[in-house]
Amino acid sequence: MRRVLIANRGEVAVRVVRAVAEAGLVSVAVYADQDADALHVRLADEAYVLGGSTAAESYLSIEWLMAAAQASGADAVHPGYGFLSESAEFARAVEAAGLIWIGPSPESIDKLGDKITARRIAQSVGAPLVAGTDRPLESADEAVAFAREHGLPIAIKAAFGGGGRGLKVARELDDVADAFESASREALAAFGRGECFVERFLERPRHIEAQVLGDGAGNVVVVGDRDCSLQRRNQKLVEEAPAPGLTDGQRARIHEAARDICAAVSYRGAGTVEFLMGADGVISFLEVNTRLQVEHPITEAVTGVDLVAEQLRIAAGEGLSFSKTPAPSGHAIELRINAEDPGRGFLPSPGVVTGLRVPAGPGVRWDAGIEAGDTVQAAFDSLIAKLIVHAPDRDTAVVRARRALRELSVEGVATVVPFARTLLDDPAISTAGFAVHTQWIETELMPRLEAQRRPEPAPEKPLRRVPIEIDGRRVMLGLPEDLLQGIAAGGPAPMEAAPAVDPAGLEAPVPGVLVDWLVADGDQVTEGQDVAVIDAMKMETRVAAHRAGVLAHGADVGGTVAIGDVLGKID
Repeated sequence: MRRVLIANRGEVAVRVVRAVAEAGLVSVAVYADQDADALHVRLADEAYVLGGSTAAESYLSIEWLMAAAQASGADAVHPGYGFLSESAEFARAVEAAGLIWIGPSPESIDKLGDKITARRIAQSVGAPLVAGTDRPLESADEAVAFAREHGLPIAIKAAFGGGGRGLKVARELDDVADAFESASREALAAFGRGECFVERFLERPRHIEAQVLGDGAGNVVVVGDRDCSLQRRNQKLVEEAPAPGLTDGQRARIHEAARDICAAVSYRGAGTVEFLMGADGVISFLEVNTRLQVEHPITEAVTGVDLVAEQLRIAAGEGLSFSKTPAPSGHAIELRINAEDPGRGFLPSPGVVTGLRVPAGPGVRWDAGIEAGDTVQAAFDSLIAKLIVHAPDRDTAVVRARRALRELSVEGVATVVPFARTLLDDPAISTAGFAVHTQWIETELMPRLEAQRRPEPAPEKPLRRVPIEIDGRRVMLGLPEDLLQGIAAGGPAPMEAAPAVDPAGLEAPVPGVLVDWLVADGDQVTEGQDVAVIDAMKMETRVAAHRAGVLAHGADVGGTVAIGDVLGKID
């Protein structure tokens, strides 16, 4: 293994670039058009274009990724997390081309990546489970029937993928059908497959997970555990390791189940087995993420294990560098820094990062995919960085996280930093009064958050590719559209006057794709009523009517919209 193609972008691509460099290997980045000058591209040894400006046209295109691997001479592929990291089809394509797949075998991904099959495996090894379906739902009616039989609330989940995408909770029978449709739509957009299943939902649960490493020959080691209960819309925002407040018996039960589930498929590489724990202490298997996890740095901090380095070792046939669970040292907390405005319901906030001051000092780690001057792209995930702190104990880690947040400054886009500062000052986060659960942010904290100043829309800089000849060889040259326009006009294009604002206009609050109209054209609506759905940064955002009146559609489902675009009118 000499040259590693990193089939991803953003902060995880930067993380892998660094690990590849420390292993003495060559890193090969790939990029969509708008990522041509992204940080992961600048740091990698080489970079190859995928073409296109959407995830489907670039980071989700097996064809283009394999073409980049062939063109670069890569002999291994690291998928990062998200995108195709849990795609057995991609893993098979990599191995069929004679390259090394730095991840689980395609067979393991098939078995554990399919949440329904994973439930069967968990059941076979005696892992704790709540009631759920053992096959994908064929219609919303089946979800309704399950709710009638087993009671509410229920969770409708994407059978393929993870990270909270394609997961909807229904607490009322009338909401089940809409939850099924929304989960299926979101799963299809994020993972390319819309199959969903249903299971009983534990109210006010904690989210506990175990990090595993396997050598592919049946040896599986649990590296440690984490608490990821602080979530919003099932998206993790704050994680810590080790998971606080577990009894020795609960921790042992989670570790044993995680090890047995992965050993059952001779797991290879890094993976995470996730569980829910109810307020009464009931533990239930949730899913297996057959990839590196966003929150892996906190396990690295308390164990001293470099998980990406271990992935590279295992893929190279060198096996694990240790054979038993390391004793944790101290406590670590990770704060995800998303370009979202918590005061506006965590509305995505793409734009240009005009200023950035990064925290430092003892026990502070900063993993980022951006620097000052970079653009947070609307087409991709809102995660721009992670702030990780490590300290001798949990109380000191919380204090250190507060200090690091005071040092951190991100200008130009709204971020979750103000939310994180408020959260860490809440008594529910203290070690003595630890009382959080997966809905705690939405039910307890969000009403106290204030909206931030809306960022200026990021300038669109599409690439235009033109053929040129270099030393008798025809090649394609990609140039920014605005540069070509400036050259053609002999200077920068004149500024256009801003159009007058129509008070009847229903504006898009986020950039993305209009995936659904919730109200028919010509129907009466009330102020605040949800009327449309936009897929933004891989999550669905509902558009509320800004006033009462009659709605007239002005945009087609499936069309791309920018912030402020008029979707329709309410007269």
